[in-house]
Amino acid sequence: MEREIIYTGDGSHSMKIREMGVTYHSIHGAIQESRHVFIEAGFYASDRLERSDAVRIFEMGFGTGLNALLTLIESEKQKQNIYYETIELDPLKPEEAKTLNYCNVLQRQDLQKIFERFHECAWEEQIAIRPNFSFLKRGDNLLNFETSETFDLIYFDAFDPNVQPELWTQRIFEKMFSILRPGGILITYSSKGTIRRAMRAEGFVVEKIPGPPGKREIVRALKT
Repeated sequence: MEREIIYTGDGSHSMKIREMGVTYHSIHGAIQESRHVFIEAGFYASDRLERSDAVRIFEMGFGTGLNALLTLIESEKQKQNIYYETIELDPLKPEEAKTLNYCNVLQRQDLQKIFERFHECAWEEQIAIRPNFSFLKRGDNLLNFETSETFDLIYFDAFDPNVQPELWTQRIFEKMFSILRPGGILITYSSKGTIRRAMRAEGFVVEKIPGPPGKREIVRALKT
């Protein structure tokens, strides 16, 4: 797949895949969207914050690495330990990641090397990005993904259901439910009725909450 960088509404970059007709983030604002969906509605909704043990996060679709970068920033603010695991079948090349402007837009140029390290570090190997931030990325397809790990929070950031419908099925949400700890949260930008029904069929308690600019609603699903 060939990717090109585009500017979004808040001045931050996204990637676009022309042949698929998709972008990695909202055209209304990449940073704005990720903050709203995954940080404010996900990270800060977790009842694991401020505990001595690490908050365990699983991200479906590492993509540009923006969600990981924003989570690292918030973990610093909260002095919270994080274990962050993610899967990505078609990763950005390190040279592509270097051109993304997130650290400049966030006025955190000090994190540029760390952001690049997310993309450059070895696959299938847990590393310490920061003393409080452990990171593991897997080159895997969610359909085949298996793990004995459990998580407090899932960032479900697959491409749009119209583009990758196989990643938004009841079978997938059964798998997501199984790797969440009791009280854990799955957060995603899509609020389609078929997706909410698939989540509920697997035991999630599902709520629609206000979305970021350009999107009326998003979904937060709880494992009770």
